[in-house]
Amino acid sequence: MRYTTVMSESIVEAPLASRPGRRAPSRRGFFVAAATTVGALALGRLGLRTAGAAGSVPAGHYAVSYSDAEWRKRLSPAQFAVLRHAGTEEPNSSPLEFETHAGTFVCAACSQRLFASKTKFDSGTGWPSFYEALPGGIATSIDDSMMLERRTEVHCARCGSHIGHLFDDGPKPTGLRYCMNGVAMLFERDRT
Repeated sequence: MRYTTVMSESIVEAPLASRPGRRAPSRRGFFVAAATTVGALALGRLGLRTAGAAGSVPAGHYAVSYSDAEWRKRLSPAQFAVLRHAGTEEPNSSPLEFETHAGTFVCAACSQRLFASKTKFDSGTGWPSFYEALPGGIATSIDDSMMLERRTEVHCARCGSHIGHLFDDGPKPTGLRYCMNGVAMLFERDRT
């Protein structure tokens, strides 16, 4: 006899003999496992990913494009994880969270101009936040990796790299909060 256990996004099968002290699943256990499997399959058919699913750069044609191997050579491991695989840095871990000089925040992968320093504000979240992006600097897409919460992902318009997320709880004049990963950006100080 074999039993099936649904774990995360994969189904694991193991012989009952490999689980000492365990008896065959009850009828109720069978139906719970079956319902969980059907639910996971339905979510997959709807195009939804479960929490913790690996993200990646949105498909498309970008002015700057390299293979994964080339991106790994060009970026630090932390930058690669965030920019190319939609990771998130720890809050308050970036010096850019505390940057107050006049200048421009650019994409760490391709130097695309993203945000003017005059639009940066302290959101209290631990990540650099802005209320407005520079024209043509960013693009957005729907991020459904949180299962029940759909967020708007912000990525670089030039190379498609993941920069952060957009929320509608920011200050005036826009009411927007671009919550960005500091490791995904570089800061170019004004020369004046």
